[in-house]
Amino acid sequence: MTATAHPQRTSAYKPAVAWFAALGSAWVFVLVALGAFTTSIGAGMAFLDWPLSNGSLNPSGWLTEIDKFAEHSHRLSASVMSAVTIILAFWLWRVEARAWLRKLALFAVALVLTQAVVGGLRVLLDHLHVAMVNTSVGRLFAMLHACLAQLFACTLIAIAVALTRGWIERRSPIGCAVRRAGVICCALVFYQLAIAAVMRHSFAGLAIPTFPASTPEGGLLPAAWDFRVAIHFAHRCMAVVLSIALVWFAFKIWCDRGASLALRCGASVLVSLLAFQILLGAWIIWSHRAAAMTTAHVLVGAATLATTFWLTWLAHRDVVEETPAAP
Repeated sequence: MTATAHPQRTSAYKPAVAWFAALGSAWVFVLVALGAFTTSIGAGMAFLDWPLSNGSLNPSGWLTEIDKFAEHSHRLSASVMSAVTIILAFWLWRVEARAWLRKLALFAVALVLTQAVVGGLRVLLDHLHVAMVNTSVGRLFAMLHACLAQLFACTLIAIAVALTRGWIERRSPIGCAVRRAGVICCALVFYQLAIAAVMRHSFAGLAIPTFPASTPEGGLLPAAWDFRVAIHFAHRCMAVVLSIALVWFAFKIWCDRGASLALRCGASVLVSLLAFQILLGAWIIWSHRAAAMTTAHVLVGAATLATTFWLTWLAHRDVVEETPAAP
C-alpha cells in the first residue's frame, strides 16, 4: 500500500505531532536523570520484583523513603515514556507520508519495549553471579540498559527534528567533512558513555581516587592495576580523545559556509557542555562521588551525545531526505 492510498498522510509540517515529539524527546532526559540518580544512591534494587514494585503500582514507602522513591519514580517515568512512544508511532503511521520516518517511529517502539524488558531483567537476574567478571547478571543488564537509553534518546531526537518546520522546509547544504566529523564524534561519545556505564555498574567511579593525576604522588599512570582501575582509566583517556574530537567537530561547523546560525550556535553549546562535563567529572572525584555530582555528570553526558547527534543529524538532512520514498 503506497502513500497515495492514504490521502491523510502528508510530509508537510504538522505542528501538533511535531510538538508532541519534541515533548517526548524532552521526557527522555527526565528518565535519564531519574535513572542516574537511582544508580548514584544505589537504589537499583530497592524493589526485588518487576514490573510491579513490591507487588503494587503504589508500593508502601515510595513517597517517604529516598531509595524507593528514586526507583519507583524511574519505573513510572519509563511507563510514561513507553506510552508516549507508542502514541507517537501510531500518530505518525496515520499522518506522515515519509516512510522512513514511520519506520523510525516503529523502531523507537521496539527500542523502548526492549529497554523495559532489559530493565526488568536487571532486577530479576540480580541474584545470579558471574565469577569471571565478579558481578551479577543483573548488573550486566544494567550496563546494557544504560547504553540502550542513549540510543533511544537519539532515535527520538531524530524523529522530533525531522518533524520541525526547519527540517521540512529548508535545505541544509552542509559539506561532507562536517558530516564525517559528526558521525565519528557520535560514535566516540557513545563509546565513552558505554565505558561509563560499565564503570558505574562495576563500582569503579573512585577506583582512581585522585584527579587530574592518577596517584597521590602526581603520577600519570595508576600505581596498581585491576579491572576497575583499567575501566576508570579508559574513561579518562576517552575524555581526552573526546575533548579533541568535539572541538574539532565544532571547528568544522564554524568553518562551513553552509552552516546555519542554529548549527553554529549548537557547536558553541557542544563545546560548553564538554567543558562543564569535564568539570563535573573532576568534582565527582573531589567530592568522593557525591550523588548530585554523579547524576549531573550522567545527565550532561547524555546532553552531550544528544547535541552531537542533533548537529550530525541536521548536517545529514539533505542526504536523508533524498532517500526514495517507500510504501
